[in-house]
This record gives sequence, C-alpha cells and structure tokens, in this order.
Amino acid sequence: MHATLLSILGLALLGALRAQDGVPVQTDFQQDKLTGRWYSIGLASNSNWFKEKKHLMKMCTTVISATADGNLEVTSTYPKGDQCEKRNSLYIKTEEPGRFSYTSPRWGSKHDIRVVETNYEEYALVATQISKNTGSSTMVLLYSRTKELSPERLERFTQFSREQGLTDEEILILPRTDKCMADAA
Repeated sequence: MHATLLSILGLALLGALRAQDGVPVQTDFQQDKLTGRWYSIGLASNSNWFKEKKHLMKMCTTVISATADGNLEVTSTYPKGDQCEKRNSLYIKTEEPGRFSYTSPRWGSKHDIRVVETNYEEYALVATQISKNTGSSTMVLLYSRTKELSPERLERFTQFSREQGLTDEEILILPRTDKCMADAA
C-alpha cells in the first residue's frame, strides 16, 4: 500500500515536471527589451490564495529593471484596501534566456518563471510553476504596456491558461483601476 502511494505520487510529480518542461520560452529572448513599466492585465492560477482573493484583485503596475549581475528586479504596486502596496522580487536568471527562478522569503515557495511570448512593445505572457511543501500550483500573467489590450491578446492569454490546465473559473481579466497607478516606481 505504502509503495503504491509513493509510486502514484512519483508519477504525479513526474507528470507535473513534464508539463512544465512543455512550457515554451520566448525564442531569441532579449532581456533588456522586457524592462520598463507594465500593467498586469490578466492573472490565472489554481492556487488557494488566488481562489480566496480573486474577487478583490484589480489591475496593477509592474516595473522590471535589470540588475548589475543580469537578474531582474520586479516591483509590483497594487491596490489593497484603501492603500497601495508594493512587492519586490528578484528573478534570478537561469542558463536558458527567458527563464528565471525566484524563492519567496515570506512563504519559502520556489518559482520557475518563463517568459512564454512577448513582442516587448505591447504584451508579455509569463508562466510560473510554484512549488512549496504543501504542493504546487500554476500561475499565468498577462502584462501590457498600456491599460488595454486587443481582444486577440486577451483570447491568447485565456487559451494559453487553458493549455496549462487552468479552468475558466481560475482565469481573470483584472478589473481596470486608476488606483495606485501613479504610485508605481
């Protein structure tokens, strides 16, 4: 019984790893072109925190800047209640251009981040596999250089999120807001 359970868990983990390996990275990724201000337009996730907070989420700004050692400093500013909150993350580059790792100091979760597709001037589609001791989850982000994107880009985000196994209930086009947009660094 115990061996069967372990083999089932092993197969599930292998399946999750293979699924993530199937996530593409932008061809000829150019990190310097990804820097600057972005708006988070869409968010999809099968994590518990997303399910709990989805109804409160709104569009936010994210500023990406390169560090001296080639990593990415990612600063997101978002409305939380009647305040603006900032979250800083350091994405560590990997050997594969367009793929980064991040470990959350707060939660201890490990993030495998991939820039799936971007034209750098309009949109960026980013997929993240999050692993922690309680399990793993998938997150897909849609960034835009402006507060609006074409229906085709929104549909591509939805389609890609579904391809990652996310359901329509786990996919959200973030409600537009002007709150905290001016406060973004």
